[in-house]
Amino acid sequence: MSSTSKVCFFFETRSFSLVKRTALKAQIEALFKREKKKLASLNYIFCSDNRLLEINRQYLQHDYFTDIITFDLSSDASTVGEIYISIDRVRDNAKSLGVSFTAELHRVIFHGALHLCGYGDKKKEEIVQMRKREDYWLERYFRGD
Repeated sequence: MSSTSKVCFFFETRSFSLVKRTALKAQIEALFKREKKKLASLNYIFCSDNRLLEINRQYLQHDYFTDIITFDLSSDASTVGEIYISIDRVRDNAKSLGVSFTAELHRVIFHGALHLCGYGDKKKEEIVQMRKREDYWLERYFRGD
């Protein structure tokens, strides 16, 4: 891996700690390589429920809370993206799903990257495929591959 990552993390909220950032960035870059997608740059912005609700209303005309919004800003074959993640929503979802905050946060991080690689999550069969890919990348990451 080169010393300059194509993946950056920005924190509008400091209500959590993201550990092993270098390893996570490397895994995200590996995901794009494995999916045969050229990654130019990818920014993750961690924010609050209210901030993500504003974005959802302004850009998608949706008036509800969500855990993640992915923007594909690519203009050519190289992927450029911004992924906004609500830490509040991830924390609530982790509780309701009975999983750790760390596991749910990483699932959402990989979920956004997979969206940029062309995976959908609107139809039942798309959701099944998305979950399989999320599980694959979570397992690799937490195993240390």
